[in-house]
Amino acid sequence: MTQYLLSIYQPDGPAPENIDAVMAELGALNEQMQTAGVWVFALGLHAASTATVVRAKEGELLMTDGPFAEGTEHVGGFTLIEVEDLDEALGWAGKLAAVLTLPIEVRPVAHG
Repeated sequence: MTQYLLSIYQPDGPAPENIDAVMAELGALNEQMQTAGVWVFALGLHAASTATVVRAKEGELLMTDGPFAEGTEHVGGFTLIEVEDLDEALGWAGKLAAVLTLPIEVRPVAHG
């Protein structure tokens, strides 16, 4: 079994008006993943504007307010699943993308 990180990219700005319905569908999908035995955990994140980036440069730590990359979309949350292969991970990512109507990046987790 391989773990895959399903990163949710969401646009900056206020939540959509139908957020309650979306969250209910997300809760149902999380339950479906738990029942299937693939769900490890999921977390939502605060807005990218609350981020602090820490860099080490020439022996000093530099701290910058805001997200690492400038853009109109940032990681807003993620789900970690454990499945047989990439095809299965992509199937769950497709379901997540359909519920959230947001892009989902799928990446295998490197252990070790």
